Amino acid sequence: MLVDVYQKGWALRYLREAIEEIKIARRDGRAFNLIFDALKKAEMAVYYSLGEPLFIEGIVNEVLERGVMPNNPILKYLVEMKKSISILESTLHEHVGNKSLREVDEIVSRASVLINLIISLCVED
Repeated sequence: MLVDVYQKGWALRYLREAIEEIKIARRDGRAFNLIFDALKKAEMAVYYSLGEPLFIEGIVNEVLERGVMPNNPILKYLVEMKKSISILESTLHEHVGNKSLREVDEIVSRASVLINLIISLCVED
């Protein structure tokens, strides 16, 4: 699999924006909704690093609908990421605490590691 320059650019852009939006939300409680945007951007960044985002998202949604955990480690990660984001979105509306923010940080951090690894191994020049 090769990640082209277009996909790499979008993956890195979404990742940067996710990190910045979390920083802003931490500084200003009124910017609370940025956390949701940051989670979605981190997810999209991972999808872009793997290929066509709509295609990847469709696969993840199909696996979730089936309710069977895949054996493929990357697909398993994507399913777990989507589940975690859904849980956080439902609980963050009720209360934003340090535990929730740590979970958001963890999702974005893991996304960053995966994206950087994929890009370093698979970029087409």
